[in-house]
Amino acid sequence: MERRLYVFAACAFIMAAVLGSAWITGQFTTPAVDRTHGYVSELAARDQPWSRLFRVGDALSGLACVLGVLLVPRVAREWPGWLALAAFGVFTSLGGLFPLDCATLSDPACGGSGTSLSHLLHALTGASGTLAVLAAMALLGARWRSWLSWVLTWLSLVATLLLVIALIAGHGAGLAHRAQLTVIAFWLVYVALHLLVADPSPALVTGDDPYGEDGCLRVAPGRMGGVGGARVLAPPPPDAAARVQVPHHTETHAVEEGAGPAVLITAGPGGAWFHWDAVAGLLARSRRVVRFDRPGLGRSARPVAPPTLYAEVARLVALAPAHPERVTLVAHGVACWHAEAFARLHPLCLAGLVLVDPACVVGRRPLAAARTAGRWLPVLGGTWGAAVVARLAGPAAHRLLTGRPDPSGVYTMGKVPAAMAGEWLARRDMAADLLLLRAGKPFPAVPVTVISGDDADACQARLATALGAAHVRLPVAGRRLPLRAPQAIADAVNA
Repeated sequence: MERRLYVFAACAFIMAAVLGSAWITGQFTTPAVDRTHGYVSELAARDQPWSRLFRVGDALSGLACVLGVLLVPRVAREWPGWLALAAFGVFTSLGGLFPLDCATLSDPACGGSGTSLSHLLHALTGASGTLAVLAAMALLGARWRSWLSWVLTWLSLVATLLLVIALIAGHGAGLAHRAQLTVIAFWLVYVALHLLVADPSPALVTGDDPYGEDGCLRVAPGRMGGVGGARVLAPPPPDAAARVQVPHHTETHAVEEGAGPAVLITAGPGGAWFHWDAVAGLLARSRRVVRFDRPGLGRSARPVAPPTLYAEVARLVALAPAHPERVTLVAHGVACWHAEAFARLHPLCLAGLVLVDPACVVGRRPLAAARTAGRWLPVLGGTWGAAVVARLAGPAAHRLLTGRPDPSGVYTMGKVPAAMAGEWLARRDMAADLLLLRAGKPFPAVPVTVISGDDADACQARLATALGAAHVRLPVAGRRLPLRAPQAIADAVNA
């Protein structure tokens, strides 16, 4: 999938170069624009016969350039260059939206009666776009260390200087402008070719992980332990966090504290380990509490495959203590499905179950389109586009949904919204698998508590009855029970 993403980004840059070179044919369709002394952008001036066509071409060229940047997988320390290239695309599109009033250099009468705001904005966006693309060339050329990139950068800089000199002298501006645009088009094609031959190895692609530029935690070789030989790296970092190797070759960020009987906490949709700080603090006085982040969430690495019910059960097995010790599972929201499946598939590993505001299981038919989109999301989570979305909307959305700040900044990472969307798309498949498990695997005779708020759905009461569970209703509304009622959850575990 990642290779295809590089191909799509390369196609976008080639399209930007082709659309940005439409002026080549325009020289023959618009003879009123002087080829030697007139701007290329004069072809799109309002008083020219093919103005709308060239304006649309410029706007689409800029949008294709921005799209290419958004699709590029994130690579360590390249963000300034890609940001400058995205700015060039934005300014190019704005130049198409705000055209010149007339052919400034080709028509001596142009500007005699004043100029409009659109005319001034076009001049401003043109100059800004030139500076942005020169910055992109220099910054990306410095990162790629390619002689061809530097040749094109210097040629573009020389053409820009010649354009400035020609404007001051009043002759030859058209030739210099055309040379400049030609070099820029060739450089966009070079960017596309660079992406096509790039090596999309995990060592190059940034995983949105605060532990390192390549998404890998730098710690000493660890010990082996846990059901299924889960690998726990040691020593842990200062916040008692560790990395656990679990199914699908994904590193899972886990936090362990306290001593005593084991308690394993799995968060709800989009949840992170720190949402359970209060609950873990209460339980760690007498128990060993393990919290973790599913792939793409919190500090865990990006997933390599869409989530499934059985993969999440295997993750719980890997994090649970070795037999004959049993674990008490605490789950929230959709993660309650994972916990129930764990109970049915591994009854000898379970001491008890606490389901906090469990999601309703609806037997809807899985959608093929959702599965296809889900296969793309793990890769899209590592792109610059996902990073922009997370940086702009992540902190505000987290505060809106939880009422709390994001102390670790995990919701500014592009992998998080992609992982959340992937889990939402996988809900129907997970529900279908859980319904099959309910029909084929009995629920073990272990103590179960279902905790819900005063706005609980009727299906939660039915679930409590079906599992023979104690149903605790709290005078709390909303989906924030782990944050609002940590004592009630801790009491249910200790009971």
